[in-house]
Amino acid sequence: MSNISKSESYAAAGVDITAGYKAVELMKKHIARTKNEGCLDDVGGFGGCFGLNIGGMEEPVLVSGTDGCGTKVKMAILMDKHDTIGVDAVAMCVNDIICCGAKPLFFLDYIACGKNIPEKIAAIVSGVAEGCVQSGAALIGGETAEHPGMMPVEEYDLAGFAVGIVDKKKILDNTRMAEGDVVIALASSGVHSNGFSLCRKVFDIDSNPDNLYLPCDDLGGKSIAETLLTPTKIYVKSVLALLEKVDVKGISHITGGGFYENIPRSIPQGLTAKIDKSAVKVLPIFELIAKTGNIPERDMFNTYNMGVGMSIVVPANEVETALAVLKENGEEAYVIGEIIKGDEGVVLG
Repeated sequence: MSNISKSESYAAAGVDITAGYKAVELMKKHIARTKNEGCLDDVGGFGGCFGLNIGGMEEPVLVSGTDGCGTKVKMAILMDKHDTIGVDAVAMCVNDIICCGAKPLFFLDYIACGKNIPEKIAAIVSGVAEGCVQSGAALIGGETAEHPGMMPVEEYDLAGFAVGIVDKKKILDNTRMAEGDVVIALASSGVHSNGFSLCRKVFDIDSNPDNLYLPCDDLGGKSIAETLLTPTKIYVKSVLALLEKVDVKGISHITGGGFYENIPRSIPQGLTAKIDKSAVKVLPIFELIAKTGNIPERDMFNTYNMGVGMSIVVPANEVETALAVLKENGEEAYVIGEIIKGDEGVVLG
């Protein structure tokens, strides 16, 4: 770590640039875990370099995605547990680009904080690195910005940016989707990274945070805090395996807006996904949210993933193959509906 660059005046104003250097040193061991064949240099330069291998592709197309973790970050701050929220940041980006059929190549993160505490920043990045390992993406750079006066010293926000690649002829564009195709659910790991403003209201988290840490019978003895902080599941490797074996017609990442907003995004005009609500394996946390907050069922399905992190549309004659491939790759997968004629995009019944 260099001692040349040091400003007592800047530190007095609330920005310790030497803390930034220490954070970079601490995070390098985590970043090293994510290196893949495309990495060309070490972290610390002005840009992340990545060597693009397009062998075997006729028309390579880059697919990008960016997102954050929303107010789930508040949960990490309240619990003083910062080594999993980075998984969420990666998941929200790579789960989006896999919906196009794209394989993630690399990821960059951005952390804004009230005060740069190197050990905390390194913990955050350790989670980012874990998400990158799970998705096969390289963490090739990022930025940590200290913002005194804009946020309290203990607070931070986290966002990320991912780039993937897919051969143009293999981009999932839903044009071949047809009546009679089947909708498969991939189970979520929990609330993932959406709807936390409602969670905070329902459980009165801001006023009574201590309630979060008590064991909850409805959650199998886990606390609400532990359950809510469960990282978003990353589906990249299992979906890539599926794309090799099955004619996938469309994929939806179930995020904010729940079933009603996300599933129609993969359904062409003139067709509708008919979802059997009774088939959805609703996780206990969602039942607890609905019961505690007296939230109507439609609002729940219009806010949360309800236990379904992704939906995938495949031909009826390939359902069994699809389920087998997904289960071989560690997914809990099951049928929740079918494609019918209609202009609603999605109907739940």
